[in-house]
Amino acid sequence: MLEQKLEQLKTIFAEMEWALIAYSGGIDSTLVAKIAYEVLGDRALAVTAQSPSLLPEDLEDARIQAAAIGIVHEVVQTYEMDNPNYTANPVNRCYFCKSELHDTLKPLAVQRGYPYVVDGVNADDLGDYRPGIKAAKERGARSPLAEVGVTKVEVRQLAKHLGLPWWDKPAQPCLSSRFPYGEEITISKLQRVGRAEIYLRRLGFTNLRVRSERDTAKIELPPEHIKEFVLTTDLPTLVSAFQEFGFIYVTLDLEGFRSGKLNQILIPNYPSAVKLG
Repeated sequence: MLEQKLEQLKTIFAEMEWALIAYSGGIDSTLVAKIAYEVLGDRALAVTAQSPSLLPEDLEDARIQAAAIGIVHEVVQTYEMDNPNYTANPVNRCYFCKSELHDTLKPLAVQRGYPYVVDGVNADDLGDYRPGIKAAKERGARSPLAEVGVTKVEVRQLAKHLGLPWWDKPAQPCLSSRFPYGEEITISKLQRVGRAEIYLRRLGFTNLRVRSERDTAKIELPPEHIKEFVLTTDLPTLVSAFQEFGFIYVTLDLEGFRSGKLNQILIPNYPSAVKLG
């Protein structure tokens, strides 16, 4: 089944002939970039959007991964932070982010002669609340992983099968996802969250989030790592560092890390998933 899906993905790119990849450096878009390059070679272009919601370290990772794959890689600037509809952080914040992204990528693709802009949305993403998918679809973007029915687990299986050393890389959504809906997003808030997460990464914790709620940092780690964190971390030094970053209070979420946790406030009126036509 997995080999069949891989062949279907290759067929999609072969039929496209030219493709511009919306490439964040996450494992989904990295897999798409890898397959696109294997099929199209230099007729595939990976483009990463740089903005305050992307950690500089993650941008560097994207560059390294693209170079290892061999795909041509470019970086463009996006300006979602100039849009008050985005910075107000409504529940459909991602719609305005992806609108900015694809309003930047689509003209670039047209200018360069690429008939398709492709993203890394997978089949499981369609079951979550992802207003950004709607924005991308409205602008004609295609999602080959979702079209073929590739799940999150299968993304990693395919990445491993194709020899990508980052197949088990933790998901790293944009920093704006760390704020509860309705709290204004600013560049300084994004920077303090980013610095806090880098601090924890350097302690050896890679699958994590630092949620920011006003002046409070809430650390989320996988439940099985919480005890290790408490016993091995110099907590006073960590608190002092986080306060230097701009937080006043530092807490630990005892439930542990769970992707998309902030969306739980939308239940039971959880919006229906966006479907590909």
